[in-house]
Amino acid sequence: MKEFLVPRMAVVGVGLIGGSLALALKEAGVVGEVVGIGRGLANLEKALELGVVDRITQDLAEGVADADLVFLATPVLTLAQVAAAAAPHMKPGAILTDGGSVKESVARDIEPLMPAGVHFVPGHPIAGTENSGAEAAFATLYHGRRCILTPTANTDPAALELVRQVWEIAGSEVVVMDVEKHDRILAAISHLPHMVAYSLVNAVGSYDRYEENILEYSAGGFRDFTRIASSDPTMWRDIALTNRDALLEMMERCETFFAELKEDVRNGEGEKLYEFFLRSKQLRDAILK
Repeated sequence: MKEFLVPRMAVVGVGLIGGSLALALKEAGVVGEVVGIGRGLANLEKALELGVVDRITQDLAEGVADADLVFLATPVLTLAQVAAAAAPHMKPGAILTDGGSVKESVARDIEPLMPAGVHFVPGHPIAGTENSGAEAAFATLYHGRRCILTPTANTDPAALELVRQVWEIAGSEVVVMDVEKHDRILAAISHLPHMVAYSLVNAVGSYDRYEENILEYSAGGFRDFTRIASSDPTMWRDIALTNRDALLEMMERCETFFAELKEDVRNGEGEKLYEFFLRSKQLRDAILK
């Protein structure tokens, strides 16, 4: 009989993130069985039909009972609640990990819930699209992307190593860092851009100088920039609430630069505007290199 890296994996929340990890591991041949767990039966049935999972259940306790690895892919504010319900039914030696994009509060709330012998490894794959549900999942989502693992002083080294291998097999470059650093970095590079995109769409959509909705005139630039405003509102509400301090710091920093730009436009400061735009272009171009 073939030995799998993960004989049985349970995915709680079979959408883009959880479903894509399942597909990646199934394609790599390193997982024996994937159990899909969720509240929505229609989505679970679609996941089963598409081959994202091998078995489905709406019973969390039943789904995690014999799992070697349990991956929580639910909104951030639900993670501790789901972990609390799942942990008592997990077998000794099993590993619980997650894909939440906020880590300090998640690690603080979930780690004390772990029974003896059950290990928790906080994680965050930095990948995604604006789509959701089992139909949005695809095996190459994590190729060439980073996954950040944020172990604590209590994280089991062997569990950490297995979760690292899982994400590397899925195609990710794995980075390990502490929870506070993770949350501040993500507030800057992910959470702030989403807040800006949502604000921009609301600002333009509420413009009432003309009778028609001027969003209908939006072209490629506006649509590309605001694509992420189509993301799941529940997920982003949770992120804004759980990473509040780091996000507010970045929002205030952004306000400072926007106020500078606003004053340069107001005063017709052509040279200052050019330097502002040039500095931004140089920073952005450096990312591409």
